[in-house]
Order: sequence, then structure tokens, then C-alpha cells
Amino acid sequence: MQLSDDIQPVIYSDRVELHHISPRRLISLFETPEDQAIYDDRTYGNPYRVLIDDKGPLAWRVPQVKADQTSNKWFLRWIVLTDTQEIIGSTSFHGIPDKDGMIEIGLGLDAQFHNKGFGYEAIKGMWMWASQDPLVKVLRYTVSPTNLASIALINKFGFPKVGQQIDEEDGPEDIYELGVEEFVSSL
Repeated sequence: MQLSDDIQPVIYSDRVELHHISPRRLISLFETPEDQAIYDDRTYGNPYRVLIDDKGPLAWRVPQVKADQTSNKWFLRWIVLTDTQEIIGSTSFHGIPDKDGMIEIGLGLDAQFHNKGFGYEAIKGMWMWASQDPLVKVLRYTVSPTNLASIALINKFGFPKVGQQIDEEDGPEDIYELGVEEFVSSL
């Protein structure tokens, strides 16, 4: 299989940059995470070993990308501190927009960067980027009812809780959704 090096443009916010990971680098990160070629020709480094020691969503995203490289457009981005060019986390949508135009986001930050607004900046940047795509109609965020920090994060965006689901990996999750038009008009 010929793997692509295609990437989406960097998304910038006040303090972080969201760097898209190409299909080739994404699969290498999963299969050979210590390979320094993953960072060749990049301005940032990975001192916190994001997606290396804890694979996060790679086990789900890599099979999706292997099946259809064009789906990678929606997947993993490094969260890079602008000042230091250090990777501090990652963010990704769970899949391509579904038939109703819904897209769900995930986020992971190194623990020392929790509760400092970096997650808010990353999610806002991703949602603003996704909102420009005509396929995207609804933004979704799911969270364990006991994850107070993530609940506080989604509440900053004003997303209403619309239900609950049972996730095979994480158990009960509250579902928060907001239409793209309402999200964009709230900014």
C-alpha cells in the first residue's frame, strides 16, 4: 500500500498550533513509535511522548486510514505549544461526518497541561475548521458523567446535553451536541 504524506493546513490559535499527521506518519507512529523519521522536516518535538506511551485513539484511527486514506483528513492533529514547539497533546474527530452531518471530537493532553485552556483552544480550532466543510452540520462531544473537567470544558462552549450512551470502552457517556450554525454564531 502506497501511503500518502498529504496533510491539512495547520490550525492556529492564541497559544497552540494543530498540526495534521499524514497517513504515512500516523501509521508509523502506531507501528514504530520510536522512529524519529515521524518528526523529520518538522519544527516541533515530542518530549512528552504523546501517542507513544499511551496510544490514545491510534488503535481506531489507523485501521480507518488503512481502509480509506481520504478519511485521514478528519483525524489526528498534534497540539503544539507555539512558544516552545513542543507537542503537548492530540485531537481528532472519531470519523468522517455521518449521514446527518454529525462529527464527534476527541482530545488528549499531557497531564501537566490540564486546566490551562489548551483543550479549549484546540477544540475550538478543530470545530471552526470543521464548520467550514459543507458536510458538517452537527458538532458532538461525549464525556463520562464523572469527568468534571471535560464537562466544564464543554459547558464553556454552551453545548446542551442531548442524551447518554454506553461506550464499549468507557462505559456511560453524556452526549453534548450543537448545530454548526449555532456554534459559529456564538463565537
